[in-house]
Amino acid sequence: MAINKVWGISELERDLSDGYVRKIIYYLQAIDDADNKEVEETRITGELNFSKPSSLPSDFKSYDSLDAATCIGWIKAAIGTDGVEEKEAAMDANLAPSTTAVGTPW
Repeated sequence: MAINKVWGISELERDLSDGYVRKIIYYLQAIDDADNKEVEETRITGELNFSKPSSLPSDFKSYDSLDAATCIGWIKAAIGTDGVEEKEAAMDANLAPSTTAVGTPW
């Protein structure tokens, strides 16, 4: 069983007047490539808020022109390499077999 870590976007919050994206709600999930299904109880979620500048920059991308890859790039740039590694390490920890159990022997 090989596991792939997949970043995705749940929702975008935007200004209706100009399409400026104020918030991205994202997730990181583990997908088992044997059946292409999410491994249960491994999803990590987060959100990223953006402050709208007084004037939009020349490289501004409005809501209507966005794709998931662009938004995931923004997330990874905002949280940095350390943040990406931290979240992916947390995913690895979620996938690790348990070393303890709870119960009684009777």
